[in-house]
Formats: sequence, C-alpha cells, structure tokens
Amino acid sequence: MNASTVSLFVTGTDTEIGKTFVSAAILRGLTHAGLRATALKPIAAGAYERDGVWHNEDADQLDAAASVLLPPEIRTPFLLKEPAAPHIAAALEGVTLDMARIVDSHREACTRADAVVVEGVGGFCVPLTDEQDTADLAVALDLPVVLVVGMRLGCISHALLTAEAVAARGLKLAGWVANRIDPNMTFPEENIDALRTRLAAQFGAPLLGVVPHMRGASADDAAEHLNIDTLLAQLAALAPQPAAMSAQ
Repeated sequence: MNASTVSLFVTGTDTEIGKTFVSAAILRGLTHAGLRATALKPIAAGAYERDGVWHNEDADQLDAAASVLLPPEIRTPFLLKEPAAPHIAAALEGVTLDMARIVDSHREACTRADAVVVEGVGGFCVPLTDEQDTADLAVALDLPVVLVVGMRLGCISHALLTAEAVAARGLKLAGWVANRIDPNMTFPEENIDALRTRLAAQFGAPLLGVVPHMRGASADDAAEHLNIDTLLAQLAALAPQPAAMSAQ
C-alpha cells in the first residue's frame, strides 16, 4: 500500500444488514472529504448478464458511489454467478478463491486512489474454501475493520461476538456503524447506547454514525449520518508507524 493511501475492510454482523449501502456511504463521505475513493468487492456471489457483461448488484452499487472506478477484474477478482455462500458458488463453478489474487488486486487499487474501501462477503467468518474464511481474507489484507451492525433484535450479541472474532485475528476495529434496518425495532437507542459503551471500552471502537431506516435513499443521503473525520482519525491512528531512524 502507498504510504498516503488509506484503506479499510467493511464487515457486518450478518448478511442483508446494509453492508454495501454503508460501504457506499463511506465512499461518498471520503469523496466529500476530498479523497479519490475506490472500492473493492473481492468476492461477489450472485450475478446477472446485461449486454453480454456479467454484473453484481453490490459491486455496481459500490462503483456508483466511488470517485475512482477500477477495471472489473481488479474491483471484483471473483465474480460468481450463483447467489449462494461463496464456497458453494465457487465449487459449483470450479473456481478456487485465491487470497493472493485478491491481495494483488488490493495492492493495485491502492496505486490508483487515495482511499480504498474493501467490502467483505456476508458476515466475518463466512467460509471461502475448506480451510479459509472471510476473516482470513481480512488478515491477508491486514486492514482496520469497520463493523456494520444491523439494528434488530439480537444485534448486541452478534456485534460483540463479531468484534471478539476481529480482535482474535489480531485485527483492529476502527469503528462501527449502526444501521437501522428494522424500523419497528423496540428500544433502538438503548441498544445503540449499550453497544457504544461496550465496543468503545473493550475494543476502542467509536460509533461512526447511525444510519436511519432510509428506503430509497442514496449513498449521499446516508453519508450525511457518518462521521468521516472520526473514521479518518481512527485509520491514521491505526496505520503502521514507520520505524524510528537509526541514530547517526
């Protein structure tokens, strides 16, 4: 990674909790902060064909939010047609999900933009091969993690367990976003407060924003609810520090 490039890995407490929507909002926020921002969706399962080209809805959504577009083979090195868990879809197509190829794509992305948002697939420990899962991908990329918490009944346990899994892999949690996916959730503020206290105390992870239930809203709308300055400060604090120069 270039010394001046910032990058992060976005994961979620589950699938279908707005991870792509929040990733797109982060991209818009980074762009509004003056950074050339691009996205990686390294593994996407579920594709459709349009004009002879295979697309994935999540990857297209990220492209629409990015200010720097990557060639599809770099943005999504593994585009799988079946809308299923990645290891199942890959097995059906005879594809091996190679970590080294994804790391190379990320390295190339970092030469083309000031900020690179990498969106994982599903939750943090979704299997990719018989031996590796999405957590292994985050470790291979060695990036700070942003956790998207889908606010619904049970989210506190899901969020804390995911944060523990991130820490257990030796990764840092840069922060978390509360995404109000269930507009009928009871006591949402109390749940957010409980998570704010625990994630800050146990993992040093601040709340980066609360995205309200926004049916039909744009990534720009959601970006207004994120604190990008706090995110950038966290990424700067978690960045590897250059070794001290030897005394002459």
